[in-house]
Amino acid sequence: MKTPLINASALVLLLIGVQGRAADSAATSAELDAFWAEVSRTVAVGDFEGYAATYHRDAILVSLANETSYPIALALTGWQQGFEDSKNGKVEANVEFRFTQRLNDETTAHETGIFHYTARPEEGEATDQYLHFEALLVKTTSWKMMMEYQKVPATKEEWAAAD
Repeated sequence: MKTPLINASALVLLLIGVQGRAADSAATSAELDAFWAEVSRTVAVGDFEGYAATYHRDAILVSLANETSYPIALALTGWQQGFEDSKNGKVEANVEFRFTQRLNDETTAHETGIFHYTARPEEGEATDQYLHFEALLVKTTSWKMMMEYQKVPATKEEWAAAD
């Protein structure tokens, strides 16, 4: 006779746990959305320090096109002039993100998707790039990217189909 009561109690505890995880997941998704919005903001306004702060100090950039990986600090050094040019109005740059898979808990995240990067210099040729990427993030006090894996070019059709 106690079996139905135990099963009902177990079901209630399971549902409470699922609701709690769903709330945590929604909060984490909102935090991650804010993280990517901050990355986009820093690119658009040329905020190099803000952009660099989105990475963990030991982060790694993996580049399939260059068939290599290296510390993000080295990549940031190479990108800094582009941020300065954007900040000074010499280039209009933007980056947008769409996701095809988002796996996370409250302190770790693996994001898979496509980014669309554009740069329009005052003089010279514009850049308009769609690229598949993966990112591994960790949260201590705030979200920081540990790894950025830039994969292969994406099509406009893949971009449209993502998130």
